[in-house]
Amino acid sequence: MLKATLRSFLAHKGRLLLSALAVVLSVAFVAGSLIFSDTVSRTFDRLFASSSADVTVQPREDLKAAVPTGAVATVPAGLARQLGGVEGVASAHPDVEVENVTVVDDRNESVGPTTGAPTLAVDWHVTERSVVELTSGRTPRGDGEAVLDADTADAKGVEIGDMLTVQAQPGSFHVEVVGIATFTTTNPGAALVFLDPEVAATRLLGAADRATSVSVEAEPGVPDAELKRRITAELGSGAYAIRTADEQAKTASEELGAFLDVIKYAMLGFAGIAVLVGVFLIVNTFSMLIAQRTRELGLLRALGADRRQVRRSVLTEAVLLGLTGSTVGLAAGVGLALGLIRLMSAFGMNLRTTEMVVAWPTPVAAYVVGVGVTFVAAYLPARRAAAVSPMAALADAEVAGVGRPLRARAVAGGVVGAIGAAALLGCALSGETATAASLLGLGVVLTLVATVVAGPLLVRPVIRVLGAAFPVLFGVVGRMSRRNALRNPRRTGATAAALMVGLALVGGLSVASASMSRSFDEQIDRTLGADFVIQNANFMPFPPEVTDRVRDTEGVGLVVRQRFAPVAVRLPDGERIETTAAGYDDGVDDVARVTYTEGGTRAALADGGIAMDAGFAEEHGVRRGDRVPLEFPGGRTAEFTVAALTDMESGDGFGMRGGLFFGIAAVERYVPGGQDSALYVNAAPGTSPDELRDRLEATLDPYPQVRARDQADYKELVHEQIAVLLYLVYALLGLAIVIAVLGVVNTLALSVVERTREIGLLRAIGLGRRQLRRMIRLESVVIAVFGAVLGLGLGLVWGVCIQQVLALEGMTAFAIPWGTVVAVVVGSAVVGVAAALLPALRASRMNVLEAIAHE
Repeated sequence: MLKATLRSFLAHKGRLLLSALAVVLSVAFVAGSLIFSDTVSRTFDRLFASSSADVTVQPREDLKAAVPTGAVATVPAGLARQLGGVEGVASAHPDVEVENVTVVDDRNESVGPTTGAPTLAVDWHVTERSVVELTSGRTPRGDGEAVLDADTADAKGVEIGDMLTVQAQPGSFHVEVVGIATFTTTNPGAALVFLDPEVAATRLLGAADRATSVSVEAEPGVPDAELKRRITAELGSGAYAIRTADEQAKTASEELGAFLDVIKYAMLGFAGIAVLVGVFLIVNTFSMLIAQRTRELGLLRALGADRRQVRRSVLTEAVLLGLTGSTVGLAAGVGLALGLIRLMSAFGMNLRTTEMVVAWPTPVAAYVVGVGVTFVAAYLPARRAAAVSPMAALADAEVAGVGRPLRARAVAGGVVGAIGAAALLGCALSGETATAASLLGLGVVLTLVATVVAGPLLVRPVIRVLGAAFPVLFGVVGRMSRRNALRNPRRTGATAAALMVGLALVGGLSVASASMSRSFDEQIDRTLGADFVIQNANFMPFPPEVTDRVRDTEGVGLVVRQRFAPVAVRLPDGERIETTAAGYDDGVDDVARVTYTEGGTRAALADGGIAMDAGFAEEHGVRRGDRVPLEFPGGRTAEFTVAALTDMESGDGFGMRGGLFFGIAAVERYVPGGQDSALYVNAAPGTSPDELRDRLEATLDPYPQVRARDQADYKELVHEQIAVLLYLVYALLGLAIVIAVLGVVNTLALSVVERTREIGLLRAIGLGRRQLRRMIRLESVVIAVFGAVLGLGLGLVWGVCIQQVLALEGMTAFAIPWGTVVAVVVGSAVVGVAAALLPALRASRMNVLEAIAHE
């Protein structure tokens, strides 16, 4: 049996190739994502470990803002002198490192990265731990001089002697580039500007006696942990965050981990889609191979092989296929990781391919996925093969299972579908976001399973409708193509299921994104009353001088500032919630339309007052007039009176969880050094919005990171943010289509082999080669469109339920992107035509007499 299995596997290796490709794609994405994330993690772990001081003293950050505030937490620079006297300290240096800066050249163009990485302004203090070394020019001396990193200089064409403008919180200042520094380790993609240490604190922090941290080096023989203990004893345990080199590296790695997780989980999502769609392809391939080998299996049974041996033979072939696909997939995963590393280099993160990490869990995961998926997918066909009786096989009877009623599928699909539909209905009726989201996930999984199981039941009624015009348009060829698609509902259903999965995802998330876009559009129309909104391109805060310049612009009337503050609010029910509150100037009612259930804007912005979302207040037992304590960064606390309750469902667009906002004076008092995140600007009487736009653009020309947007521009910005989600979905769709095409090609190719004698007879009675190719293409098209119809139908149901979950968060509009729906259906027909090209060509080239004599 083993020899027969190996011979069978080698004899059918051409037929198994397309199934192996599905395994390869699945394994490649799993292996590539793990290798890439391991490589980046290891590289940055080494970077952080080698560049961190023995002990670092930083401000304690009890609260972290979900939205950047622009405030820079600092420590006294004199702390370095105090720590220098601690036993075991070799040296202590006050560091200045500020991220909320923008650097522009003499053409008012930013020299910072465009990939989302930060621009850092740092004091020039080079030690053996430094990540850069001066490679040309000299170090900065005094005010007005700077050193730029080599990667940024090369990317932006900056040379020694060029003038740059650094826009920091205390104000903008000009510097001459006097030196270029090159990274000695991995460049994380940031742009670095180095200033004279004596100047950095004044220019970047606004005070010479401040620093962002203190780096402490230990004397030889003093362990980091012991030095930390002595420093803690000197400073106390509550005032500062004191970390050893290992702890500092771990903290930095954890912050990087959030970025890596996005990439890793996105790639694993691709792997999941590849695995799911590949299962259908493998099931179909093995089912058809077994159908074609019915006589062979019957002879084996007649010669004494029992059912277990036949089943084991088929599963052994599956394992061999899985091992082969996993090995090739693992190699492809290494190539994929290499490509990602080079892609990151193009974005400024210079990883070294020589440091690629292939940890032992990667090949284990690769083979578990590849072999496991193939084994599971081949199990049902293997059982079906073992059920073939010797006499039926030798008599060349109809393959077991092809003509069997679909009652079991109907019952199983109906039960699972009913449970899934109930879960989706519960999601639509639920009033709790968490509950609705859980029911949505359950409903999506169950309805997908039900559609796959019951798909063959839908083949005949749906394809009869989809192919109704074929006999009229294409005559006998059209009628035969439709009947071929109806011949084996199980096969047609399994082939179409691969495409259905991808299109169901696209349909559901397209409805969700279209609904989100329309909801935001309606919310902006309903709430935004300002002529223009001044914002940073990436929503980061901007220096106060921008606000001053805007106010001084001719034709500007009312200007309302927006600032954010991280807070923790203690509620009457005992819960402590960390969130972000917003602060506004008076005049909010002239630039925004806020709907209140109680109170109003004047009370909310008054000294000591605060506004809160009415639903949030009711949930936690807060009433208007109650006093609630708030905690701010740096240990500052204060009590505020709930002076107004807002109706968040009307979309006020302010604040984060809880909808907290108060007067901007409170933010300035409790979060000093913060920056404005947005300006809401109205034109002065006698100035048209078009005139004001031109003047604002001229004012903001030196600040390339800041733009003036009207309502239309603001909507476009929101649409661009939502589109990022769709790009990922379309990429998943592309992968699903690639594998689905492989499935259709595989099915048609094996079907052509299975119908060789039939094709020969059709040719013998007058069917032309062109007609034969058309028949196979039409069969492929109707299968692909059938999968598209099922997928889009299921996706639209999911989209409706997703929109109901979004409605609980205030996004109540519903929209169906009909353009996308039509494009997907048309695209599916094109996919069907493309998938049929090779099988149709092969069928048309058959020798008629050899085909008739084929067994």
